[in-house]
Amino acid sequence: MTQEERLAAADVLEKAERDRVQATQLSITWPHIDFDDAYAISAEGARRKVANGARIIGHKVGLTSKAMQRSSMIDEPDYGYLFDTQMIADGGKARHDAYCLPRVEVELAFIMGQRLTGPGVTLPDVLRATEYVVPAIEIVDARLKDTRKISDTISDNGAGAGLVLGGRPVKPLDVDLRWVGGIMSRNGEVEETGLAAGVLGHPAMGVAWLANKLGTHGVSLEPGHIVLAGSFTRVVFARKGDTLNADFGPLGALAIQFI
Repeated sequence: MTQEERLAAADVLEKAERDRVQATQLSITWPHIDFDDAYAISAEGARRKVANGARIIGHKVGLTSKAMQRSSMIDEPDYGYLFDTQMIADGGKARHDAYCLPRVEVELAFIMGQRLTGPGVTLPDVLRATEYVVPAIEIVDARLKDTRKISDTISDNGAGAGLVLGGRPVKPLDVDLRWVGGIMSRNGEVEETGLAAGVLGHPAMGVAWLANKLGTHGVSLEPGHIVLAGSFTRVVFARKGDTLNADFGPLGALAIQFI
């Protein structure tokens, strides 16, 4: 894609997010779009948010499970940006009409204590650099219509739209993070369950992948930044009036209501 096409694609996503109306897939309008284009469009969207007053507070990793990668016909995860404007307090309320198609996922959030710069970042590097890990609910949205290709999702900030942190923070070596379980309930009924090992075998591997991927763009994971390491359940659709609760057992629980 030309730079003009990339900027036009960013315009499409910006308008869809502002109007809460899904737009035609970028992969239809620009069938020659590739991964480099998609990440450039996502970065332009992030630049515009920062210019409008938002602050980048970290990154999110998506498509970390084998099942999701197969469904998207790719062999690696993707990433997007987290902004302070996306944070919602545990037990708080989110306006359903603030999104095009809100869904939620169960994840672990890594809070960085040291800078991580790829390439060459390994799982032990992530564990050493992480200050603590805390349960999270990610809100994902789709500013583009179905059926989306992976280039559409990457361009659309990896579908990132919001996050809730809660429960009990733990040091990364105090528990075996592979065996952290999550139960997602909607209005008291269990919808999804999973183990954090579903994220590339160990959730810290999602963070390592991100650090190495960002390193190719000259970007580091910074102290204090939040990294959503990837969902280990399928998405649960959030309807107006729904209360979504994520139970992490010994690590506590958190919730969000859509009004």
